[in-house]
Amino acid sequence: MTATIDAAALAHLQSWQGRSETTPDTLTAAPVRALSATLDRDDPAPVPGTALPPLGHWLYFLPHARQSEIGPDGHPRRGGFLPPVPLPRRMWAGGRLRWDVKNPLRVGQDVRRTSTIRSITHKGGRSGELLFVLVEHRFSNEHGVALTEEHDIVYRAAAQAGDPAPPPQKPPAQAAWSRTIVPDDVLLFRYSALTFNGHRIHYDRHYVTEVEGYPGLIVHGPLIATLLVDLSRRSLPGARVAAFEFKAVRPTFDLNPFSVHGQPSADGRTVALWAQDHEGWLTMRATATLA
Repeated sequence: MTATIDAAALAHLQSWQGRSETTPDTLTAAPVRALSATLDRDDPAPVPGTALPPLGHWLYFLPHARQSEIGPDGHPRRGGFLPPVPLPRRMWAGGRLRWDVKNPLRVGQDVRRTSTIRSITHKGGRSGELLFVLVEHRFSNEHGVALTEEHDIVYRAAAQAGDPAPPPQKPPAQAAWSRTIVPDDVLLFRYSALTFNGHRIHYDRHYVTEVEGYPGLIVHGPLIATLLVDLSRRSLPGARVAAFEFKAVRPTFDLNPFSVHGQPSADGRTVALWAQDHEGWLTMRATATLA
């Protein structure tokens, strides 16, 4: 297979390493209220001073590209802050987050997100080329840095007939908590709308099956991560999350229900969390560290 990204192209893409941008936003109440409804929660209405739920910051600092700047996949066209990677499939592969539990992000705050591209690496996989971009986000309010996040983005070659499927992984054998999720079109639409995400793999069945070669609509990785944290919140309503890390290991499609599971450690300081598909294969694994 001929490489799309040769040494010269990789050097050009790696010139984006170290680039930084700062985005301000005001943490309004409406997105928190809408997320609660999307997760089927009966939370009190958020008011100024209400702490954001874990991962609630993903509802803010959203890219607002003009319609003429949208690419064929529904994302903003490549270039600008992120490098113009020539591989067509882009996915949120995982991340690591650390909160300052003494300085939570709260509704009503003016917050700055400073984003920096930390690394760009190129690898060959069983199904073709992979390019990994690591972006660090630091979220600051009037009291200082409240949250630091490392965001893993992976770019992949277009699907080809006969591409080997990644070997499935088994989830942990024991779960203290479990919940079944039905990823219907409405759930995927509502989360796309909440995050102003135009990526067509989440709502355009013709595009995702005919162009990108997947069997169905893809459930957002951040939505699955949010559902994992939400499972922990439902099971331990008084606990505070100080850190969270997650990794997507297998795509989840809207064709069948999937499930989320959790198992707290013996000392109660961490919670192992995972999602699995209708066949019982692991699709995402995560760890929440409690304050």
